[in-house]
Amino acid sequence: MSARVRAVVVTWNGAHLLPPCLRSLLSQDLPGGLEVVVVDNASTDGTATLLAESFPSVRVVNLRENTGFAGGVAAGTEDLLAREVVPGQDVPEYVVLLNNDAWFEPGAVHRLVATADSAREAGERVGAVTAKVLLSEPDREGRKVLNSTGNILSPTGAATDRDFGVPVDQARPAREVFGLYGGACLIRTDALRDAGGFDARLFLYYEDTDLSWKLRERDWTVVYEGQAVAHHRHSASSGTASALFRYYNTRNSLVVATRHAPWGLVLRSLGRQLAGIVRHSALRTEPAELRRARRRALWDYTKTVPRLLVERRARPRAVRPEMSGGAGGVVPDRPRGR
Repeated sequence: MSARVRAVVVTWNGAHLLPPCLRSLLSQDLPGGLEVVVVDNASTDGTATLLAESFPSVRVVNLRENTGFAGGVAAGTEDLLAREVVPGQDVPEYVVLLNNDAWFEPGAVHRLVATADSAREAGERVGAVTAKVLLSEPDREGRKVLNSTGNILSPTGAATDRDFGVPVDQARPAREVFGLYGGACLIRTDALRDAGGFDARLFLYYEDTDLSWKLRERDWTVVYEGQAVAHHRHSASSGTASALFRYYNTRNSLVVATRHAPWGLVLRSLGRQLAGIVRHSALRTEPAELRRARRRALWDYTKTVPRLLVERRARPRAVRPEMSGGAGGVVPDRPRGR
């Protein structure tokens, strides 16, 4: 009999980050058990040795190349997408995601599961439960502040973390939120399957926003559980000032908006990215490497538009962000970091 919950951790050259993450998962007291799976994106920093010697109970999925966070989660859940969840069957009911540079407080996974169980018993179609995520470092005033209480959209289609930088005691209490925060959340396996899983082609960034759209298009909702607490070293695994971040953040914001969002939001998202390219090119406010990454992202996006339009027409139903309870439009645009 398999564990009731599978936790998936994706890593790439993160041996220095993994121990607190994995210890926090292995110490969770969870009825039904917790299977921990690490997807190693072809690390070369001794990750394999660390896992074999220090965490022998963890199952490792070794990939031949770096497939990013999206590809890693897809690989870690691939075997679940083709099977139906039937009571008593040997398949986890839930999938927990945790960034390799994050860790859960004791009891966090139990709270995520209890919230999902309660929703299921009440007949609610809650597809995911997103945790309260705190930044590991205090702000300039020495206060403990939030990283995320879920995923929301700005007026121009940028995905951002609800309550980012807000003191912990000022978190918004709203239970429903537009989307899940992929760095610390729980997803129902049948909802993940219904939505088609994670799109590995996104590689990095906006993969959780894409899944959140897909869940809502299939009448699943996402809720926030404030008693399930995680801590995150923000962008420890990929910096927000890098060309890698700029390329995937720019490209994927447009890909996901074109695939799912109302046309007005798509156009505003495209306008935002074009304005950024023009502004930074004219004023030289970014290094040349980042400006090239922006232009390359826009070009690569345009090549995907025909495919995206086909995928858009195949959506089960259209979803407007304001329908989701995600408070889209209440925050300024701000790039998200993993």
